[in-house]
Amino acid sequence: MTKPHLALVPMREDDVDVVTGIEQRAHPFPWTRGNFVDSLIAGHSAWVFEEDGEMVGYGVLMMTVGEAELLNITIVPECQRRGLGSGLLGFMFDAARAHGAARMVLEVRSGNASGLALYRRFGFVEIGRRRAYYRGREDAVVMACDL
Repeated sequence: MTKPHLALVPMREDDVDVVTGIEQRAHPFPWTRGNFVDSLIAGHSAWVFEEDGEMVGYGVLMMTVGEAELLNITIVPECQRRGLGSGLLGFMFDAARAHGAARMVLEVRSGNASGLALYRRFGFVEIGRRRAYYRGREDAVVMACDL
């Protein structure tokens, strides 16, 4: 059995329709196509994760002075639980460090147990909550990690 070929490539506007389709399947509160286009226009660090030429995930970072905010990180639902999220998050750490960030922040749904566990494994700690942030029903857990 051959090892799969994994690649991370910059997200392009041509990728946005596929990314948006994955987003709709993967999240109860998904980003819109416009959110992804706006991130690209704003110059955010946006990446597509491919396995053997097929998109298996993506991530978007917003860089500020000394800090990176992880805006979105997603693995295709049928590809989850294979370590791809850890690999993508590790890459995002490297990208943030390369831009001079000393810390990464993010927010995650309080009910996203797998996301919370992943972030905690990488050293993120809760620094706050946004009550009823997701459509008035679910808290956003704000987390940070020193890089």
